[in-house]
Amino acid sequence: MENTQTKLKEVKLFINGEYVESSSQTLFEVKNPATQEIIAKVHEASFEDVDRACEAARQAFEEGPWRTMPVSERLAKVRRMAEIILERKEELARLEALDVGKPYQVALEREIPRAAENLKFFADFMEQQGGEVYPMDDAYLNYTRYEPVGVAALITPWNLPFMLTTWKLGPCLASGNTAVIKPAEITPLTVSLLGEIAQQAGIPDGVVNVVHGFGVQSAGEFMTTHPEVDLISFTGETTTGKAIMKNGADSLKKVSFELGGKAANIIFEDANLEKAIPVSIQAAFMNSGQVCLAGSRILVQHAILDEFLTRFKEAAAALVVGDPQDSKTNMGPVVSETHYNKVTSYLSIAEYENSTLIYGGERPKLPTHLSTGYYLQPTIYLQENPQARICQEEIFGPVVTIIPFDTEEEALAIANGTEYGLNAVVWTENLQRAHRISHDVRAGTIWVNCWFVRDLRAPFGGFKKSGIGREGGHHSLEFFTEAKNICIALK
Repeated sequence: MENTQTKLKEVKLFINGEYVESSSQTLFEVKNPATQEIIAKVHEASFEDVDRACEAARQAFEEGPWRTMPVSERLAKVRRMAEIILERKEELARLEALDVGKPYQVALEREIPRAAENLKFFADFMEQQGGEVYPMDDAYLNYTRYEPVGVAALITPWNLPFMLTTWKLGPCLASGNTAVIKPAEITPLTVSLLGEIAQQAGIPDGVVNVVHGFGVQSAGEFMTTHPEVDLISFTGETTTGKAIMKNGADSLKKVSFELGGKAANIIFEDANLEKAIPVSIQAAFMNSGQVCLAGSRILVQHAILDEFLTRFKEAAAALVVGDPQDSKTNMGPVVSETHYNKVTSYLSIAEYENSTLIYGGERPKLPTHLSTGYYLQPTIYLQENPQARICQEEIFGPVVTIIPFDTEEEALAIANGTEYGLNAVVWTENLQRAHRISHDVRAGTIWVNCWFVRDLRAPFGGFKKSGIGREGGHHSLEFFTEAKNICIALK
């Protein structure tokens, strides 16, 4: 097992090509969620710091070479960022595991490589784009250019900080925009390096800036109200999304939001349980359940309920909960004390709602150095009432609810009976049923007999209170560009 001790890091702001201290000299602490060890002290950006970052991004957009350089040259630099990320993947994965509490192997083998792929994908995708041409009776010719919007505020969450930041930064840079990034305050370590990585890739100063801080009356609010910011891309909690929309309204900023979820994972009696059980375990407990796409409402047809409960419980009990730096670990802690208190509050709510505890619900027994970490066993409840709070509210932790159903119509009503609509999962061997359910569930992504499979060309986003707009492929490029029509008289 790797030594989890680390030298205390000082995390500065990255503005206009250099690391700088906060002008207010205010620092906040970041802890390792597995041990509560303080691992970093982070400079909190003041209004003056955010203003400087936004002005640097504006100058780099208006006066620098980034927007006007040949597309092939710009995209080569974005691809070089991806290469540098892979060259530094062990370092980045260690920091991600340390900061977030996720298993190191997951960060190393999946998330950091996917972050690099995000950048490479959008560089390749941008290179393949064309424009429309519309002739008008041989008298006029209309053609379309897609030009960068300007300065983008990229605000990213704590659960998949590096991967989700590059998911936004890729199309932002490929399109020729500049960026001010704010990672979540509790997981800033990997994202804090993106400005440096961009500089190493030859991207001009001021194009990628990284500031740190909180939301209200801090960096988040300063960015989303700043007059030099043209568009806001945010991934996070729905309430925060509402506040950001209000902040950006006065200056009519473009917004793209990927918000909360409470996905239904619907398992019909003809499902292949050999596949559905392990994938449903992953959907429930990957990243300690701290995934917006988590299959946290497991709808199981009554005919197979007993078998499913037995096998799902056995699979959950087999998960290794422990040190994120240990290669044997399947599940680490939740991200912070505040979040731990929120997640564990649902244990009392579940009891009050007469939910049946199938497994978990306690802090696991762990070695002494992990005894104060924010750990919870994978926890499974059976709840007959789909309107119960544990079936409706986004817990965002290793807590899932199994809800029995009888008919396809009942499953559909339960699946749609929530204010969220980010995604859903359907398990059936009946092709017609798979299509029917997929068409009628009101969610942005429907996985049939699989989960968490992403084609980066495909649209990603939510219905209802799960988001505004779509990311992925041309949807991302449309957000980060302005379409310009040029009409040429031919006679």
